[in-house]
Amino acid sequence: MLVALRHRNFRLLWFGLLISFSGSLMQSAAILWHVSLLVPDDRRALALGAVGLVRVVPIVLFSILSGVAADAFDRRRLMLVTQAVMALLAAVLALLTWRGLGVVWPVYAISAASAAAGAFDLPARQALVPTLVPREHLANALSLNTIMFQVAAVTGPALGGIVIGQLSIAWAYGLNAISFLVVIAALLMMRDTGPRGESHAGGDGGRAQFTMHAALEGLRFVFRSPLIRSTMLLDFFATFFSSATALLPIYAQDILDVGANGYGWLYAAPAAGAIVTSAIMVPAVDAIERRGRVLAASVLGYGAATVAFGVSHQFWFSFVCLAATGAADTVSTVLRNLVRQLETPDRLRGRMTSVNMIFFLGGPQLGELEAGLVANWRGPVFSVVTGGLGCLVATAWIVATTPVLRSYRSTAHTMLPEENRPAAHAGQPE
Repeated sequence: MLVALRHRNFRLLWFGLLISFSGSLMQSAAILWHVSLLVPDDRRALALGAVGLVRVVPIVLFSILSGVAADAFDRRRLMLVTQAVMALLAAVLALLTWRGLGVVWPVYAISAASAAAGAFDLPARQALVPTLVPREHLANALSLNTIMFQVAAVTGPALGGIVIGQLSIAWAYGLNAISFLVVIAALLMMRDTGPRGESHAGGDGGRAQFTMHAALEGLRFVFRSPLIRSTMLLDFFATFFSSATALLPIYAQDILDVGANGYGWLYAAPAAGAIVTSAIMVPAVDAIERRGRVLAASVLGYGAATVAFGVSHQFWFSFVCLAATGAADTVSTVLRNLVRQLETPDRLRGRMTSVNMIFFLGGPQLGELEAGLVANWRGPVFSVVTGGLGCLVATAWIVATTPVLRSYRSTAHTMLPEENRPAAHAGQPE
């Protein structure tokens, strides 16, 4: 189950990111709580939704550029720069908050700047991982990465609730700044990564040029592949319609009445369900034959669990519903990532990830804005329930109009050389 961790460079990155993601997710929860305290009650929903807006704009602006950078430059060195920038921004936010921040715009500004740095970090990180393990261990590495992220998603917000309640919001930001140093240390300790960290990658490792032609090449690859394109659309619509995270402070304060500690547990609930599911997915992922159908079913389960959370007025039932969203999302995430990484040549992985970043980060961030606007119009319950229903409708439409997704199986993948790949899609359906 832990075979990918036998590889030293992957192991260093895995443990470093576990600490860093815990800090980042603690800060994400703290920012929403902080914003809810800095604005009047009649503007809370809009203000919380705006957090998603300020995060998504830099992602859209820099996504294509960051993907080319990940394929053109040394991915490990690029991560060193982005991690250092994000650490500095978290430290500035902590300092401002310690000095008595009384307005909300600096929180928005630093969130936007951090999202811009993250837009360059994510393609480099995801494109680096397949080069750190042999091809036969990639599925295991991706599953372990999902477990790592979900453990952090439980630890970070839960710890954040405790830190906010017992210490202060500023401490949450300060601890996040320290957590980035762990990843920086892990990257510096890596050995034998080659000029671009490609010691295990095999073929298709040519470095891209930092040009508009290279950016367009990545876009053409994604949008000419129905299989990859449909997984990105599923991700976007599911998280756009079913993004209840931005409204959790309102649920914790007004509907469930559980305070900061309860908010931390609600924020961590999806990851709690995801951890259990991740532990199952690590040994089971290779045994899933009808991957397309399982992927579609998991996204439908995500939408249904969101609807159930929206109507709940009991803390523990709400926790279970959110945990169910995390479980369903884990199955979907592992299968989506596996399909995309296996079906994409190494030289295009950064650009593929950058296009995907618009979908899987843009979806939840824009979803937070949509949730805030609808909640301000008709209330938080209406916003969450209609969002879950929208997820179900969108998923059914994508699955119905994409036969290659419905019929995709684990035996479909052949990983042909790039020049022999079909123009329509990389893998052959059932």
